[in-house]
Amino acid sequence: MLGIIARLPAVASIVNFSPTHTMFKIILTLAFAAVAHGQLAVKADLLFTMTGDLKPIKNGIVLCGENGKIRAVGPASKIKIPAGYQTLTAKVVMPGIIDAHSTVGLSGILNSPKHDQEQLEKSSPMQPELRAVDAYNGRDPLVKWLRDLGVTTVHTGHAPGTLMSGQLMVVKTNVPSITSVKDTLVPTSAVASTLGSKALSKSPGTRSKAIAMLRAELMKGQSHRLKMEEAKADKEKDAPAPNLRLDVLVDILNKKTPLLINAQRHQDIAAALRLQEEFGFDLILDGAAEAYLLLEEIKAAGVPVIVHPTMGRPYGDLENMTFTLAAKLHKANIPFAFQSGYETYVPKTRVVHFEAAMAAAYGLPQEVALAASTIQPAEILGLDKKIGSLEKGKHADLALFDGDPLETTTHTTHVIIDGEVVSSSAK
Repeated sequence: MLGIIARLPAVASIVNFSPTHTMFKIILTLAFAAVAHGQLAVKADLLFTMTGDLKPIKNGIVLCGENGKIRAVGPASKIKIPAGYQTLTAKVVMPGIIDAHSTVGLSGILNSPKHDQEQLEKSSPMQPELRAVDAYNGRDPLVKWLRDLGVTTVHTGHAPGTLMSGQLMVVKTNVPSITSVKDTLVPTSAVASTLGSKALSKSPGTRSKAIAMLRAELMKGQSHRLKMEEAKADKEKDAPAPNLRLDVLVDILNKKTPLLINAQRHQDIAAALRLQEEFGFDLILDGAAEAYLLLEEIKAAGVPVIVHPTMGRPYGDLENMTFTLAAKLHKANIPFAFQSGYETYVPKTRVVHFEAAMAAAYGLPQEVALAASTIQPAEILGLDKKIGSLEKGKHADLALFDGDPLETTTHTTHVIIDGEVVSSSAK
């Protein structure tokens, strides 16, 4: 903001500036609008592009074009800031943070079942047809809270808690309302499933019953898919009628939509791997507190992991959780990303780079910790061609900090989405 204030005389000449408090506020508003909507240059002491070896560029520059895409990235010695560009500066700049799994927008800041808890429907253990887009509230203050901390994209939707609780989506945190699925990055990015005690109630009441019910549901999807294929091959056969539930299951079986399975215990992780081997769907392991017991098996299956939040309470299925899980996954060359989580008791106290910071304190290299909150979730979600790193042609989503993003004393100074400043703490 200091750079904006320095340019106030030029603005003052346009609006016949008089040094009154009210007029000063007007000028600040105009100046901020110029930064928010014009061509923008971002200068950083350390620029983490999240490309190559992940090492930062000293004295780096990012140019954001009017189309909301990155125009150029590189060291200041090689990047010339064009005339007319507004400039922001920061100690550290990185790609906008991607929350790899959340319920934000379905769960809200009030944490009240009667007002803003739409993330889990328990009337049936199997409801893959429920869509996140139909419940998302981008105007909830919790979305803004995340955005102000540097989170530009969330993978959000229905929470773990039933065998198939519903769909997730990927959306940017500057989208207030979803009037079209085009307002999202991915309208159905995964279907949330849960194995373990969290999903056990009257039905299913045991782990064996849970797996049997999931297997039976996926077999229904196989049967529906076969009827669709037969009708396509034989024009005399009628295609099956559209079915909200079965059509989603077919998308899972056809690898159009991954199945995100929350599994904490080693036996539940193993069960998820067996289901994937049997039905051939794309699997994302969620939570996976005891994944360190099955590193070879997870790697062999080619399955990524969205690591459980460090603020999870170590009891029940999480009693063997460890802060070193991310470091162990990294050492084993297993793709992973961080999430803010889904437990209702602390929806307002987590942010992804806090999770990254905890992992870094327990053996994960700093650059890898930052990558696991940017480019790695983008790769897991199939969005790495658009977001997750600072490269020419990608979305101009940036988070600016006044220090190390992994330090608790650091502040987010600006957040940029699609080349527009959507948050500023500068005074």
